[in-house]
Amino acid sequence: MKAIVYEKYGSPDVLRMEEIERPIPGDKEVLVKVHAVSINSWDWDTLTGKPFEYRFLFGLLHPKSTKMHGCEIAGVVEKIGEHIKRFQVGDEVFGDIAENGWGAFAEYTCAHENYLVLKPSCMTFEQAACLSHGGNLAVQGLIDYGKIKSGQNVLINGGGGSTGTLAIQIAKLFDVEVTAVDNTAKLDTMLELGADHVIDYTKEDFTLNERKYDLIFDVKTNRSIFDYQRSLGSKGIYVTVGGKTSRILQALIIGKLSSKYQVHMVAYKANKDLKYLIELFDTGKLKPVIDRCIPLDYTAEAFRYFGEGYFKGKIVVTLGA
Repeated sequence: MKAIVYEKYGSPDVLRMEEIERPIPGDKEVLVKVHAVSINSWDWDTLTGKPFEYRFLFGLLHPKSTKMHGCEIAGVVEKIGEHIKRFQVGDEVFGDIAENGWGAFAEYTCAHENYLVLKPSCMTFEQAACLSHGGNLAVQGLIDYGKIKSGQNVLINGGGGSTGTLAIQIAKLFDVEVTAVDNTAKLDTMLELGADHVIDYTKEDFTLNERKYDLIFDVKTNRSIFDYQRSLGSKGIYVTVGGKTSRILQALIIGKLSSKYQVHMVAYKANKDLKYLIELFDTGKLKPVIDRCIPLDYTAEAFRYFGEGYFKGKIVVTLGA
């Protein structure tokens, strides 16, 4: 089968297409013929080897696995393990397989049945490949940790990306006032998704405009926690989904010491909220934003575009049916 592989950290130039052996599903696994896989920030981090501390997980000097990661997949069940109960051959499925070995930038991948759900017939493979990872992060960040509620002022930092575009739509379901922050190219998209206000970070520092927010949902985590504190109202809540270890540790330590603010990092649970996300999609309340779809053969080009940072929503890598 065709798969995207790499042997060293670096730019998208280190990626190449290679014929490798098709995986064999275990007793509780299914073999999925991949139709679509989206690019997430972790894919970029494991490609570049930055931040450096991630190398303690994925290989210090070079990647532990030569298969390009990929976790957010949609496809068709090709083969099932001996003890599979939830799926049968031909089922259209999707999910986040980050906790199941990655390796989805390939024609086929194996996944434990617990990391997949049936794809609704009204949802395309491309849409499905955009929903699980970013959608779960948005739900868990805004609802589980952020305790979002009606009447609040909410700021979403990184509102034009894969998680942020879903977070804007989910936040607006709670009758809140949403301010979304991103670069110039993404402002119109964020307004179309329902943001009440948008801020171009290339022209304005939202931490200096003296406006206070009840909840800050941070997809970027690219600032000091002291900067964010300037924008939090009394008893405000700051939630981050990840980022540089130094920024995360600073936020968590300050959060423990502060009685004025709450600071949380999402302890991500893959696929936990897929049922809720599917319900929102089915009722027309949530729609993944797809910037472009790029064939597997051009995965390196897809990653180059991702690295430029101007994409809106998701970049999806597609494979022939």
